[in-house]
Amino acid sequence: MPDKDITQLLDQESFLNYCFGRSDSDVRYWTKWIADHPDEAMQVEELKRTVIMMAKASQVALRDKHFEELQQKIAGSPVIVPMRKKTFRISVWSAAAAVLIIAGAALLFYAEKQPEQNNVLALKKEIKPGGNKAILTLANGQKISLSDSDNGQIAMQSSIKITKTAEGEIVYETPVGLIENSEAKPEYNTIEAPVGGQWQVILPDRSKVWLNAKSSLTYPTFFTGNERKVQLKGEAYFEIAHNENMPFKVAGKTQTVEVLGTHFDIMAYEDEQIARTTLLEGSVKIADSGKSRVLVPGEQALVGHGAIRVTNNIDLEDVMAWKNGYFKFNESLESIMRKIARWYDVQVVYAGNVDPSIKFGGKISRYKNLSSALKIMELTGNVHFIVEGRRVTVMQ
Repeated sequence: MPDKDITQLLDQESFLNYCFGRSDSDVRYWTKWIADHPDEAMQVEELKRTVIMMAKASQVALRDKHFEELQQKIAGSPVIVPMRKKTFRISVWSAAAAVLIIAGAALLFYAEKQPEQNNVLALKKEIKPGGNKAILTLANGQKISLSDSDNGQIAMQSSIKITKTAEGEIVYETPVGLIENSEAKPEYNTIEAPVGGQWQVILPDRSKVWLNAKSSLTYPTFFTGNERKVQLKGEAYFEIAHNENMPFKVAGKTQTVEVLGTHFDIMAYEDEQIARTTLLEGSVKIADSGKSRVLVPGEQALVGHGAIRVTNNIDLEDVMAWKNGYFKFNESLESIMRKIARWYDVQVVYAGNVDPSIKFGGKISRYKNLSSALKIMELTGNVHFIVEGRRVTVMQ
């Protein structure tokens, strides 16, 4: 915010930005002002709480673009209350009255003008976050709902016991000697975390896999031969048990990732143009369309359009956020909303002149309700949401 007479409390737009934390410069300005004027801090903070309380009570978000129309509606020019420092205590309450009049009018005007846009703050029914749920499909076609199954043994396949643990893992227990039996043939199972789901599976070789929402993994009930190979759709994080005599391979729509023993994340959803493989530990080789690249820890391979590009300009916290229980956004609105749709099981549509490439940054728990995630983005003032049932409309 440009320097100005410190006694000019209101420009109301600046103060409302401070109240709702939507402008970094305004927040810094008023935070410093309060620190420099401790005698007046109580009144200003009380005023701030009152404005916020009014906003919450009316269940609407103040938006910059409505101020000009609002000011015309109430026949007022921008309210700026000039004051002298020595008379500030009297004037701050005059300013308070002005702020509350403007804020109250703004709230009423906004609600009156757009009653259908009481968006995420006025949901009749909260949309809950996703959670631990998945379907295990056995080789014979039998489907088992893992979230509905009791802990303990849930299936038996060719003497291989499949168990669900209290921690929500699926574990395969292979009897001694089965793999060495030349007549034994592995069967293939598929575990699928649906939209709004996630799950962890411990493979027969003791490798661990975490599946993100809208993802599936197809794998044998035991590994034999000279490689361990699985098929992935969607996103998963892998911690692979080391076996130099039997490389582990993850096959995707086009690419194949080959490892010996390592930790890595693959994000290869069908609605994403680029497949991303991020290496945290060990070494992997990415192969696609006759080309291949080897990654070292901290690198990410971007595969798409017949090319492999490797970058180390990544934030590993961003990559691992989903597994660690939160969203960490530093990307386009369109990319964020795809993640929102997968986790909250909602349909996302765009209206008007929304720019889906606009970038947002932020961090929030994946276990918050949908409204919490959307409110954070709305506070920027750059985007607006209307939630109707499980349909989220994105607006500006």
